Amino acid sequence: MRFCSLLMVCSAGMGLATIANAQSNDELLSDPAFDGSLPALSATVAPSIDAPEAAPAADPELTAPLPPIATFDSNPPPTIDVADEKAPEVRYKLVIDGLKAIGLESEFRDLSALLSDGRDAANAAQVSARADEDVQLAERLMRSEGYYDAIATTAIDTLPNATNSLTVKLTATPGLRYTLGDIRITGAAPEPEGIAREALTIKTGDPIVAADIQSGEAKIALRLPEAGYPFVKVGQRDILLDERDHRGDYSLPVDAGPKSSFGSIRTDGDPVFTPDHLTVISRFDRGELYDSRQVDDLRQALIATSLLGTSAIEPVRTGQTAADGTEIVDVLVTQSKGPARQLAASAGYGTGEGIKLTGSWTHRNLFPPEGALTVEAVAGTLQQSVGTTFRRSNAGQRDRVFALGASVARQDFDAYNAQTLTLSGSLSRQSTPIFQKRWTWSVGGELIATRETPFEIATLDRDRNTYFIAAIPLQIGYDRSNSQLDPTRGFRLSARLSPEAQKRSGGGFDVYGRMLAEGSAYYPISDAITLAGRARVGSILGAARDDIAPSRRLYSGGGGSVRGFGYQQLGPKDIDDKPIGGRSLTEFALEARYRFGDYGIVPFFDAGRVGESSTPSIKNMRYGAGIGVRYYTNFGPFRIDVATPINRQPGESRLALYISIGQAF
Repeated sequence: MRFCSLLMVCSAGMGLATIANAQSNDELLSDPAFDGSLPALSATVAPSIDAPEAAPAADPELTAPLPPIATFDSNPPPTIDVADEKAPEVRYKLVIDGLKAIGLESEFRDLSALLSDGRDAANAAQVSARADEDVQLAERLMRSEGYYDAIATTAIDTLPNATNSLTVKLTATPGLRYTLGDIRITGAAPEPEGIAREALTIKTGDPIVAADIQSGEAKIALRLPEAGYPFVKVGQRDILLDERDHRGDYSLPVDAGPKSSFGSIRTDGDPVFTPDHLTVISRFDRGELYDSRQVDDLRQALIATSLLGTSAIEPVRTGQTAADGTEIVDVLVTQSKGPARQLAASAGYGTGEGIKLTGSWTHRNLFPPEGALTVEAVAGTLQQSVGTTFRRSNAGQRDRVFALGASVARQDFDAYNAQTLTLSGSLSRQSTPIFQKRWTWSVGGELIATRETPFEIATLDRDRNTYFIAAIPLQIGYDRSNSQLDPTRGFRLSARLSPEAQKRSGGGFDVYGRMLAEGSAYYPISDAITLAGRARVGSILGAARDDIAPSRRLYSGGGGSVRGFGYQQLGPKDIDDKPIGGRSLTEFALEARYRFGDYGIVPFFDAGRVGESSTPSIKNMRYGAGIGVRYYTNFGPFRIDVATPINRQPGESRLALYISIGQAF
C-alpha cells in the first residue's frame, strides 16, 4: 500500500517515466534496513469498537401537548421603521479675493456653486467639488472681461478646527487686461461694411469684453436688414491675441447679400387676408428700400387682428432688378386661420350702480375683411340693455375703424329712470391691446330716443318726458403713458366735444354743447411705488340744466369718478335727496400704487364738485378717501376699492365699494 502511494505521488510529480527510472525506484523501495525498522503486521492490534452510548432523556417540555391555535395572536407584529441616521452636514464659508477689484464679485456670487446650494454640504468632498466648479466659473468670468491670463485657485482648511466649519478661500489673479487692436469687417462691400462697422460700436483700445462684442454682432444682424439688406449673414469672429502687448486683433466676416427694395406681397397657407388687404395693413409701398422694421410692424398688425392662428413673414428673392439697382424682394405672408368667434363676460359692482353682468358674442370676420359683428347684453340690478355693433377694422386705411351700432337700454338710477333707443356710427383711430397709439381720434353721430323722469323745479316733482336727441360726438387723445390698463409712467390728455340738438315732447327745442377735458399723470417713485394723479373738468353750454335730458347732464361720484360716494351721488339733489345733475364738473384724484408681486395696495384721495352753472369751479368741493387692493392678471389688474366720504352729509353712505377690472384711471 505504501509503495502504491509513493508510486502515485511520483507519477503525479514526474509525469511519464522511462523503464530505467522504474527499476531504480524498485531498488530504493526495497531497502532492507528500512523494512526491518517497521513493526510486523501480526503484532498490530485492531482498535476496539465501544458500544453506543444511551440516548439522553427527553425534555418534558418537548413532549408536552401544544397549546390550541386559537390562543395565538394572528396579527403581525408592528413594523418598526428605523430611519437612516443622517450624516451631519459640513458647514463652510466662502472668502473671495481678487474679483471685487475688477467688478466681478457680485456676478460671481450670483452664479457660484458654493453659494447657490446654501452654506452646508454633505461632506468635505462635496465642498471640494463645488470649489472646483467655482474656480472654472471665476476664470470664465475673467476671460469674458478680457483677462485671458487669469488664474483662480481655492484653498480649503481642514476639520476639526476652532470654528468647527470649513473656510473656502477663492483667490483670483486676473493679470493684465487685453484690449482690442485692429478691427476689421471682411467680405462686405463698402456701404454695408460701413453700416456694420458703425453698428459694432467697439473701437481699438477698448477692453475685449465678450458681452460688448456679442451685442455689437447682434446689432449688425439687426441694422443691415433695416438698411436694405434682408439676407445678411454674420460669420464666426476671430480674435488673434498677442501676449507681448496684451492686444487682440478682431476680424468678422459679413456677407451682406444684395441691397433690396420691396416688391409685392404674396400669401401662402390658409389665407385669411388677400394680398390687397395686406397692402392696406402694411406701412410700406412697392419700390421702397427694404426695412425689416416695416415687416415687423406688419407682423404685429396681423397679430392684433386676432384672426390668425399662426403667421410667418419672410423676404423672398425674385432675381429682378429695380431701376435704382436694388433687387426686388417680395414679402411672403404665410397664414393659418384662428378662431373667429369669441365669447366674453365681465362682472362689476359699485355703490349706487349695483351689480352689473356683461356678456358678448363676437364673430370677428363675419363680413371679410375684418368685418366683425358683436351682440352684447348687460344684466344688472339697476340697468339692463342689449345691443349689436358692426365694426370694420383697417377700413380702407391702416388703424381706421368704422362702426355702426344699435342698442336698447333701461336704466333705473336715483338720478333718473330712462328707457333709451340709440343708433350710432363713428369713424375712429383708437389704441389696441398691442398698438398703444400716441394720437387717437373719433368722429361720430348719434340718434337717441329716450323716455326719462326729470325733476321739475316748478312742481318739485319728477314727470316722465320724451327726448329726441341728435349728437355729433368728437374726441381727441394724446397718450404718452407706458400701458393702457396699468400705467406706471408718462401722462395722458383727452378732450371730448359733443354738439347736440334736442327736441322735447313738450314742444321745446334746444341746442347745446357738452365738453369734457381730462388729464392724468404717472410718476414712479421706485420699482414698487407709483404716484398717479388725475384732473377732469366738464361744461355744458347753450341750454338750461332743467331743459337738458337727465341722462345728458353731468354727474360725479362712483368708482371711475369720486370714490366714497355712490354712482352719480355727488352734486345737487332734489327734495327727496336724489341727484339731479348739473352743467359743470370738477374732479381731482390722487393714488399711491404699491405693488408686491401679483398683488397691490392703493391708498387714494378723491375730490369733486358738480355745479348748476356752466363754469367749472373748485368752491364747495367734496372729498372722499379710501384704500384698494389689486390683483394683477395678464389682462389687467382686478380692482377692489373701499372709500368713505369726508365730512359725510345726512343720507350719504358711510362706505362705498367698487369692484372692476383695470385701474381707476
